[in-house]
Amino acid sequence: MTDLPTADAVIANIAAFERELAAATSVRDAQSVRDRFLGRKNSVVASWMQLVATAPREDKKTIGRFANELKQAIETRWTAYVEHANATARPAGAVDVTLPGRAPLLGRRHPLTIVRARMEEIFTRMGFTVVEGPEAEDEWHCFDALNMPQEHPARDMQDTLYLSTPFPSFEPGGRARTMLRTHTSSIQIRYMQTHEPPIRIIAPGRVYRRDDLDLTHSPAFGQVEGLAVGEGISLADLKGTLLAFAQQMFSPTTRVRFRPSFFPYTEPSAEIDLSCWQCDGKGCAMCKKTGWIELGGCGMVHPAVFEAVGYDAEKYTGFAWGIGVERIAILRYQVEDIRLFYENDLRFLEQFPY
Repeated sequence: MTDLPTADAVIANIAAFERELAAATSVRDAQSVRDRFLGRKNSVVASWMQLVATAPREDKKTIGRFANELKQAIETRWTAYVEHANATARPAGAVDVTLPGRAPLLGRRHPLTIVRARMEEIFTRMGFTVVEGPEAEDEWHCFDALNMPQEHPARDMQDTLYLSTPFPSFEPGGRARTMLRTHTSSIQIRYMQTHEPPIRIIAPGRVYRRDDLDLTHSPAFGQVEGLAVGEGISLADLKGTLLAFAQQMFSPTTRVRFRPSFFPYTEPSAEIDLSCWQCDGKGCAMCKKTGWIELGGCGMVHPAVFEAVGYDAEKYTGFAWGIGVERIAILRYQVEDIRLFYENDLRFLEQFPY
């Protein structure tokens, strides 16, 4: 309801305008206050002006005077407000130091990088040294020295990615064909050629095979292979090493079992199985109700490999293993599609800890 056009009503409306203008938190809010008192339609001043047309003749002059007094008072106060706002306004692009800070966008390590670093950390604490080597290899280091006969299927073009450029240097008696390495065992051969036992090394790196990219396969993937050579090394040392690794990587209650297998560069050879840490070996969806999860391959180094690098196979024994980095990441983070690791989708990558 509009206040009656009296002297007291003028004072009351001026006070109300000043109070609401002081409470405005933005220029838009202040403009709304001004329009409510001084707008052309439905404002206090406009309603008083309309009373002039319908009021008795003897009251028109009084009502008009009060309406003009209210209008002038509000205009004066509004002008002062606008001038003060313009004088104190921040320049365009200025920083409001009173605003709360914005958290910077931080990069994260890729989950495969996290897993590889964790594997290296565990094995280096056991005394292993991290060794790297070339991704382009010759047949001698990749196959011949590892006791792979000429008819071995790994040499087939369907499995190995051969290169057209000859390798600049290769072992005498070997073949000149070059390839992208199919495993990091070639690093072990190169290391043994230049170092005498005892040795303990791990050889992490990317390897390449002629696989189609699907849920569980990739033509390029990470691998960590290990090698220990010395006097009196046994299969029990191999199992103890892998058990210690599994318990630190997955769960302190993890158990390890070996299943007989065949690899040309180890004898005896075995597949590594881990007890399922989600069901403790009782059987669940993750382990396909078997209670065990396959991890990789391992075995005792074949004497033919020692002969190729000039080690005395009668004096030294050793063990070796190979574990895929993606395999560990899939198990550790319960990822069902290996392709997610290569697609650089931030919604996926931001889920992993540093």
